[in-house]
Amino acid sequence: MSARSVARSVICVHQRFMNSWPFVADHWHRRWQQDGGCELIRTAAPDAQVSQLVPNPTSVQRLVLLGFPISAEDFEPYTALEECYLMPEGNAEAGVAALEARGVSIIPHRADVYWGQSVAEFGLALTICALRRIPQNYAAMQSSHAPWDYSPATDPTGVRGGQFGDDIRFCNGTIAGKQVRVVGAGNIGSRYASWCATLGAEVAIWDPFAPDASFVAAHAERRFHLAELVVDADIFAPMVPLTTSTRGLITAELIDALPPRSLVVQVTRAAVCDTAALYRRVLNDELALAADVFPTEPVPLDSPLLGRHNVVHTPHSAGRTMAANHAFADDAIARFRPR
Repeated sequence: MSARSVARSVICVHQRFMNSWPFVADHWHRRWQQDGGCELIRTAAPDAQVSQLVPNPTSVQRLVLLGFPISAEDFEPYTALEECYLMPEGNAEAGVAALEARGVSIIPHRADVYWGQSVAEFGLALTICALRRIPQNYAAMQSSHAPWDYSPATDPTGVRGGQFGDDIRFCNGTIAGKQVRVVGAGNIGSRYASWCATLGAEVAIWDPFAPDASFVAAHAERRFHLAELVVDADIFAPMVPLTTSTRGLITAELIDALPPRSLVVQVTRAAVCDTAALYRRVLNDELALAADVFPTEPVPLDSPLLGRHNVVHTPHSAGRTMAANHAFADDAIARFRPR
């Protein structure tokens, strides 16, 4: 029997990883089982070491480690190892260097490619909910018939009327016809932008690092200056990941330049924006907000943002769908060599 025929694929997953990504390991295991066999080893032991976790490690050729601290010594028993995927706990530089020195192929973790669809869809849903006041009406209907009364209180000048329940003090109605302005043409921003364009919005994106093709694919105009992007926004969506360079990228000056009545959509990290300036304008009824992320989480129950007529809020749940868990594994599997 050849060495290839007895080669092993092993996934080791720690409970600390499962706490954040509960469906990744099982999906990965099913995929590799269908592709020739795989072992799945779980542990919750706080001091678990991958050097001792796998029986007979000398026959392992493909190894996946999810949620473990990694050192160079951990890989010494894996003498036949060819490919390794690491989503480590803590610093893994020494372990990675040891594997690379042996010629082992490292499958790197790629951030955000797996939850882009989930977050972008959620952002689109929040946008529509905020424009049409869907959550507010849902909550009001449970205790009153007032939401059913579309009669104007006094002068019938379009404030209310037959089945018109939007708040005209803020951006409302359809996405079609709106000026949607997006920061970031990555996996989340480009999807959100393209869908808004498909629905009939006029879309522009600022992203100094994205190639021109990204803007074409998103059906969006390229803007070269953030100050130019914000001044004509009906809907403003900062959709870049939080890094050292993007923290505070949307300054108070930029937020103050947003037109009155604009809707701000936040589904990536809140610290990208000057949230103090943003919330000041929201609480002054100058802007509407649709947010899944906040600088302090959970949001304090006495926060003035909660339950406001111009705020739609959710508890940081945009990204980690079961589909995103599966996409996490699928993206990694695709970068291993076929067997």
